[in-house]
Amino acid sequence: MAELTAVGKYIQFWYPEIPTWVSAAVFFVVINAINLTNVKVFGEMEFWFAIIKVIAVVAMIIFGGWLLFSGNGGPQATVSNLWDQGGFLPHGFTGLVMMMAIIMFSFGGLELVGITAAEADNPEQSIPKATNQVIYRILIFYIGSLAVLLSLMPWTRVTADTSPFVLIFHELGDTFVANALNIVVLTAALSVYNSCVYCNSRMLFGLAQQGNAPKALASVDKRGVPVNTILVSALVTALCVLINYLAPESAFGLLMALVVSALVINWAMISLAHMKFRRAKQEQGVVTHFPALLYPLGNWICLLFMAAVLVIMLMTPGMAISVYLIPVWLIVLGIGYLFKEKTAKAVKAH
Repeated sequence: MAELTAVGKYIQFWYPEIPTWVSAAVFFVVINAINLTNVKVFGEMEFWFAIIKVIAVVAMIIFGGWLLFSGNGGPQATVSNLWDQGGFLPHGFTGLVMMMAIIMFSFGGLELVGITAAEADNPEQSIPKATNQVIYRILIFYIGSLAVLLSLMPWTRVTADTSPFVLIFHELGDTFVANALNIVVLTAALSVYNSCVYCNSRMLFGLAQQGNAPKALASVDKRGVPVNTILVSALVTALCVLINYLAPESAFGLLMALVVSALVINWAMISLAHMKFRRAKQEQGVVTHFPALLYPLGNWICLLFMAAVLVIMLMTPGMAISVYLIPVWLIVLGIGYLFKEKTAKAVKAH
């Protein structure tokens, strides 16, 4: 949901007078309409989104490097910006630790690689390959781009109301590159929301097929699109538009905190489910072709990290409320599960 708020911010780079909720509402309708058409349309759209992002980031790194080392970036462009302005960690190690919740938000979505296994043509080969590529992509697209950008301009001049990619090139006076990058970050935000709509609907559909969600969510139309699950997902996501309307200034921070809480739940459940799955396979004498590094220690490290993120969120102004809502959500899920079990027993008894 936070992506729709980001879309509103990016649109305001060109049209400051347009409220964020208006842009969020427009793209909310567009993306959900696309997902209601056909899975091929989603795949084609996501393919072009990915191509645009990759080409743009690589081009930005190359162009930024040229500005940095050719002297055309101005007197403030220097590699020493990475350790000047207070040092490499200007707020110390404590500052780095306190940013873990924000970093968690930035890396949200990596788990989607596993979700796509159900519809991949050759998951035994494609999923491990995609998972391993994540490491290299992070080094290039995250670390590489940030190193170039923060060399072009000191971090102290970066503000939170727009993309740092766009801001830096705008400050350098290159409006063409700034506008192009704003299109790219807008595309990236739409890509994330597009993927979320797809994954939300497919997870609900899968739960319904397993009997863990209402049967109505297990239906598809003649094109194979799970319309009901997409509509349910859209209904929940519509809260984003409402929050942007009621509290435009604090909308992004609130939605980001909610996303991080959801990610903590997701990764905790993934770690626990993975341990139970591996243990069951070992008891059955099944030899897996996919070794898990440091299992089960790695799972416990992940759970410990998730707990640390929650503690950090409790200490961060504006984020604590999302942590308090986690038990409420888990209780709701628990009640739903108990109701489902009770209903199943009643049906079996008759």
